[in-house]
Amino acid sequence: MPHLHLEYTANLTDLAVDKTLLRLNNVLMASGQFGSELDIKSRAVKLESFQVGTSLNPRGFIAVKLSLLSGRSPQVKQQLSQSLLAALQDLGDWPAALQVQLSVQLVDMDRDSYSKAAIG
Repeated sequence: MPHLHLEYTANLTDLAVDKTLLRLNNVLMASGQFGSELDIKSRAVKLESFQVGTSLNPRGFIAVKLSLLSGRSPQVKQQLSQSLLAALQDLGDWPAALQVQLSVQLVDMDRDSYSKAAIG
């Protein structure tokens, strides 16, 4: 735990996805909220079909959803959210002709019903 889901629009052609996931994992590990780097799982999905608002102007987005076991304080969740957003903002040069929205959402997973097994 945790599980990080990153969705990004296909028009962000210069996004270094693997580096981005590693950077976000490092932000999570640096937070001190997780016991082992092995527990952090992240994945990315490129969205070929999307629409942002109603304008025909080019737009895109990166949306991060972080699923955590329940029990963390609102302050800890806010710190995690802000740290992940700052890492996204710091990814590098954004396409000049493209408006990009970045978002981070934290979701509590029920601790009592979560199951996990490590094999190997």
